[in-house]
Amino acid sequence: MAYLFTSESVSEGHPDKVADQISDAILDAMLAQDPNSRVACETLVTTGLVVVAGEITTKAYVEIPDVVRETIKKIGYNSDDYMFDAESCGVMVTLHSQSPDIAQGVNEGEGTDKEQGAGDQGMMFGYASKETPEYMPMALAYSHRLVKELAKIRKEESDLISYLRPDSKAQVTIEYGDDNKPRRVHTIVLSTQHDEFASEAEMLAKIEKDIKEILIPRVIPAELLDENTIYHINPTGKFVIGGPHGDAGLTGRKIIVDTYGGKGAHGGGAFSGKDSSKVDRSAAYASRHVAKNLVAAGVADEILVQVAYAIGVSRPVSLNVNTYGTAKVDLSDIQIAERVNKIFDMGPKAIVERFGLKNPIFSDSAAYGHMGREPYSKEVETLIVDVEETDSVRKEVRKKEKKSFEFFTWEKLDYVDKVKDAFGL
Repeated sequence: MAYLFTSESVSEGHPDKVADQISDAILDAMLAQDPNSRVACETLVTTGLVVVAGEITTKAYVEIPDVVRETIKKIGYNSDDYMFDAESCGVMVTLHSQSPDIAQGVNEGEGTDKEQGAGDQGMMFGYASKETPEYMPMALAYSHRLVKELAKIRKEESDLISYLRPDSKAQVTIEYGDDNKPRRVHTIVLSTQHDEFASEAEMLAKIEKDIKEILIPRVIPAELLDENTIYHINPTGKFVIGGPHGDAGLTGRKIIVDTYGGKGAHGGGAFSGKDSSKVDRSAAYASRHVAKNLVAAGVADEILVQVAYAIGVSRPVSLNVNTYGTAKVDLSDIQIAERVNKIFDMGPKAIVERFGLKNPIFSDSAAYGHMGREPYSKEVETLIVDVEETDSVRKEVRKKEKKSFEFFTWEKLDYVDKVKDAFGL
């Protein structure tokens, strides 16, 4: 019997995503100077105001208001018409140092467990399936692609669609068959913020035409669309007021958009603004890496991996694997989990080292999903601090330098051969 499944995504101009991007930009700015920075940065955005709060321990010196304004400018809020723009918004910073009680459980050589412990208790999930080339659920993959492409048009091809503003949302419903395979796109919902039009009727007609004729064909294969596909384009009508002026935004409110669109499971912890000692982030990435490499190796068509930790403890308290009955090996899910434990080191320290999570690589993950992205390398400006001593005078010399870092390292399929060897594939 056929069934439907729906996921949504939001653009980089959505208020919650603005907050996520600011938090991660601050994190990256600190990691670029001090890779051992401990950051738990929360951001609130509203009409004309950004509030940055949280706990930070670092040797870095960062002009946080400058980072905030540069991030907002990059997103596209650069006009007074938006009632929130990079040049004129207020920035309030209320940060303090991390609790020493938490730090001693995380710092290697301190606390009860002398290895680096988890920064908190909790459970994290990683998911992968064969539905799309990026091993992601189809409804979420297309939702991400719609809003990402819309942002690309706004920034790079504004002559094609000239009225777009930064805030937008997409939602895609996929129809599945009896075999649990995607059949077709059942419904597309898309809302985009826009400039003022002379008339609402003209506006709705123009936006619907552009979305159907320009955006959707770039993103969704024609064979998945038919005469029965349902479209809801700007279903509320006018959408001029948006972004942080339309709704307050908060870091960490789009955790399902950030992960798997409601497929699989989510442990509840947000990612953005957190350094990698927080297993909410690092272990979620590691779990995705496990699930993706298992599916790519042919262990199963769909896999959910759960890992759990105790604060200050250097080893996971549990690891669970669910193949949803799609396993291609003659092993139970329990037996698969046992082999996973032997292949992948899920200790907090090993995860950070495996994926290079002390590097300033997080800002790019703060919009359009943390999972299902393409690994790549690029240069990032870092600050090198040298110490010079002359005539008993000691001073710090700060130099800017560009270094190349790898991004979305948890999306690499670098363990496929190890998995195949372990499972005899």
